[in-house]
Order: sequence, then structure tokens, then C-alpha cells
Amino acid sequence: MGLTSKAFLAAAIMLAVVFFAATVWLWPRLARRSAPAVFGRVGLLLATQVTVFVSVALVANNSFLFYGSWADLFGQKQELGVVTDHAAGALASKNIVRVGIQRPDGPGGSLPTRNGRIDKVVIAGRESKIESSAYVYLPPEYFQPAFARRKFPAVVVLTGYPGVSENLLKGLRYPRTAHDRVEAGRAQPMILVMLRPTVAPPRDTECVDIKGGPQTETFLGKDVPRAVSDEYRVGRLARNWGIMGNSTGGYCALKIGLHHPDRFAASAGLSAYYKAAEDPTTGDLFHGDQDARNRSDLMWSLDNLPQPDSSFLVTTSKHGEGNYRSTMRFLDKVKAPAQASSIVLDSGGHNFNTWRREIPSALDWMSSRLSES
Repeated sequence: MGLTSKAFLAAAIMLAVVFFAATVWLWPRLARRSAPAVFGRVGLLLATQVTVFVSVALVANNSFLFYGSWADLFGQKQELGVVTDHAAGALASKNIVRVGIQRPDGPGGSLPTRNGRIDKVVIAGRESKIESSAYVYLPPEYFQPAFARRKFPAVVVLTGYPGVSENLLKGLRYPRTAHDRVEAGRAQPMILVMLRPTVAPPRDTECVDIKGGPQTETFLGKDVPRAVSDEYRVGRLARNWGIMGNSTGGYCALKIGLHHPDRFAASAGLSAYYKAAEDPTTGDLFHGDQDARNRSDLMWSLDNLPQPDSSFLVTTSKHGEGNYRSTMRFLDKVKAPAQASSIVLDSGGHNFNTWRREIPSALDWMSSRLSES
């Protein structure tokens, strides 16, 4: 059973109930001072506490999807190894390789003309020399004869750190939400390119081009849109592309949108922060280069660099988020020709529940800023 499966959660809860009932029922019989009775009481208490703890942890994980699989929980890198092996030799001549297909949830079953399709791909950065796995959601219209000659706008969607790209499918439900917004007439069909910004795990590169290290900004800002446009029916102009994400992914989206207006017309940061973190998870990002450090500070960039002809969306909560004041500062610093919008909730923490409340409107906003050609 999978880590996030409902059957496993139900089994864990049932086991906790059984051990609790057994403890209540058997406790009088184990009240003696003999060694077997003492060990029996300790064993029942330990088993009950462990199963209750596991049940609570599973409920929390299923709600926020901290870990998407057993391999993710135990830090295993099996999937990345398989992807690299599968694509061996192919990436030398191609910048994107499809390694699997998933069917989105929905009443249309496996028909791509009803529910679309999710491709598991490996993207090889031509300039950055980075290889990373991603999921590409293709909307149903992509497969319908009436749209056979149409190009679609695309949005790069980023997780936080150290999230996995599966979180975007399961926990945040981007494909299902995008499909529903189109069905409701609120958004146009868009291709979603979903991946984690952690391209050199376990290091958090903060989407910086690190001297002598991973060129993450180049990979996300240049290589990804180029590779996707080569493989799918997506335009190559800035008005065809958007980028969004949550937490670290939100900071990365705003940063890349701010510094690459020739690639992205719209950027959305959900619960974003506005300056690159520097801590043990990042290592030395700038190697003493103050200009590079300044450039990673979005407030500094807005004050000191030409403002781009781009659109920015930021989200926060008056209660529960730590970025409320900095978000208000960011909004105040955005000047024409740049445009800024916001989603401000009365309350909401830095978690999946909050982002699921913001994603539908964020996708609508993104759709209104992009064009197919």
C-alpha cells in the first residue's frame, strides 16, 4: 500500500483502535507485579502510542503531502536513477525525453480528449547542463481535432523546498484545477510544466546561477521553456509563457519573471519571500559577489533595475503568514510598465490548504495574462 493511500491510513487507524481496546481490556489481567505482566503493560502502552502517532502523522501527511511516497519518506533517490538510466544517450540529441504517461483524474477516464494527459519527462538544459524530471500536463483540447493546429500558452509550476513535483499533482491538484477552471469558463486551456526547483538535491540553490555550481536560474528561465517549445505546441514568445510556485517556488517564480521578461509575461508567487535565503541548506550561493546577492533581492531589483513590462501576482494572509508586510512592500515597489496584483486572505497558514484556496484564482489570473500566439 502506498504511503498516501486511504487503505493504509484506514488500516493504521484500525490498528490503533485495536491496541487501545486491547490495553483497556487486558490491563486488569496485567496488574500483577510479575515480569511477564510488567512487560505486557509496557508492550501494550508502546504499541498503542506508536500506532496512534503513526495514524496522526499519516493524517497530517495526507493533508499537506510532506512526503508523496515511501521512497520520498526514506530519502531514496530511486526514481531519479531510473530516469537518468532510461534517458541515457537520448538526451545528447534531444533536450526533452518522455519517460512515462499518467492519466489525470476525472470522469473521462483514460481518454485524453476528455481529461488530457500528463507526461513524465526528463529535461536536459542546453545552457545550464542540468537534467531534471518534470510533469507536463496537456489539456484535453490539445488532443481534440478542433485545436489540432493551435499552440497553447504554458505555465512553469514550481514546488517549494524540499518538495517533490508529485506534490503539484496530488497535494495541490494543479491539473484537476486547471481542467475545472476551463470547464467553468474562467480560464483558457494551458499546458502546465510542473517540477521542483531543487535541481541539485539536497542543496537549495534558491534558483541562483551559482559560480562553479548549479545554474538553476538559467535552467528554469531559459532551458525549460526552450525544451518544452521544441517538443510541444507552445509558442516561444514571452506572452506565451508564465511561471508560478509556492514558498521557495514562489520566490523563484517572481525572481525569474522579474529578470527574464523576454521569456515570461506573468509570474505568480504564492506565499513567496523576496530575498534569497542563505543558510546551511543553500551553502555559499554568491561567493562574495555582492552584485549577485543584490540581484537575488527582489526589493533591491525593483528599486535599482528597470521595471519590466510584465505582470506579477503575490499572495499572503493577514493572519497566519509571515510574509504579509514584505508582500505589501513588494506591491508598493512595482511601478509601470510592470503591473501587480494580489490575493490577500483574512487567515491562512503556510501550507497546502491555503495554497489550494489560492490556486484557482491564480490560474484564472495567469490565463488572462497569456496568449496562445
